[in-house]
Amino acid sequence: MSALVAALDVGGTSVKAAVYEPVPGGLRRVAGLRRPTERGEDPARVLADQAGKLIGELAESAGPLAAAGVVVPGVVDERAGIARFSANLGWRDAPLPALLAERIDLPVAFGHDVTAGGLAEHRLGAARGFADVAFVPVGTGIAAALLLDGRPYRAGGHAGELGHLDVGHDLTCGCGAVGCLEAIASAAALARRYTARSGRPAEGAREVLTAAGSGDPDAAAVLDDAVAALGDGLRQLVTLLAPEVVVLGGGLFGAGDGLAARVRRRVAERLTFQRMPELRRARLGDEAGCLGAGLLAADLAGVAP
Repeated sequence: MSALVAALDVGGTSVKAAVYEPVPGGLRRVAGLRRPTERGEDPARVLADQAGKLIGELAESAGPLAAAGVVVPGVVDERAGIARFSANLGWRDAPLPALLAERIDLPVAFGHDVTAGGLAEHRLGAARGFADVAFVPVGTGIAAALLLDGRPYRAGGHAGELGHLDVGHDLTCGCGAVGCLEAIASAAALARRYTARSGRPAEGAREVLTAAGSGDPDAAAVLDDAVAALGDGLRQLVTLLAPEVVVLGGGLFGAGDGLAARVRRRVAERLTFQRMPELRRARLGDEAGCLGAGLLAADLAGVAP
């Protein structure tokens, strides 16, 4: 039986795909590719068709596969086998595992992209060796993958909506509520708020970070607000769940440890009796979701490292 597994990490703009070989202590990448996410009137069926084609390509280049893992964004109920909702991909209550099974002649593990990234950081990356973990990628939005006693906590796909905690500001979030962490501290929010405050367009959060480092007062003010909000949001997370480690990921924390250190200080200042967690930067970068999908596939096939 082949020990190779395929992994697909589906995003709003692209699909990352890879073949991994389980080896002692991890997964060795054997092949990989990236394609634009295909669109159509029935987005779930279009994605299932694309997934089938991609796994076929991977098998042609790498050889026989034991299983595949496919992870997607949005609200995902793995137990029910339903992708409940994805704003970016346009489906609601889609039976994706059944659609994938019709097109892929392999056992298929189905999951949530952020949870898969957290699983990878837990087993292969910055949270290795810890039982209670929060993986917090900060990008276009803010979410948290929660692992309690080493097991993902999903609550039917509804757990981990860290970005929608109220951190006490007066901005309206895309979800319709006021005060959400995501509306002030996501990478998208930093660019949007800097553009509004300064009148100078910023295409992404990296520009804001660079401007703040160069002494731009508008960028510094926007970044200060984000750090304060992230610290306050993580304080609520720590108070409720007391994770041993919080892994900070996404593009916002990819440029260096300076921002993570500021958030760490803010959390420490806001805690009174709560246990201070380890705050670490993610180690696996934008491959975390794909690696997590590979781990799900390896678990399903019984070939996990």
